[in-house]
Amino acid sequence: MGQATLAEAASISVPTLKRMEASVGAAAGMPNNVRAVVAALEAAGIEFIPENGGGAGVRLKADA
Repeated sequence: MGQATLAEAASISVPTLKRMEASVGAAAGMPNNVRAVVAALEAAGIEFIPENGGGAGVRLKADA
């Protein structure tokens, strides 16, 4: 998914998304924007995996 598509799905601007992507560590930004990006990614079939001793991650949902 490209930046423009993700930004549109999250109802944020592309420059806002670029700033979030450029942050070191966890995505930095206004909490509502971070939640919007997470929700857009989840709607696209991404599953966020909590830290389980090996570190947090992401994967495609099994039913996606």
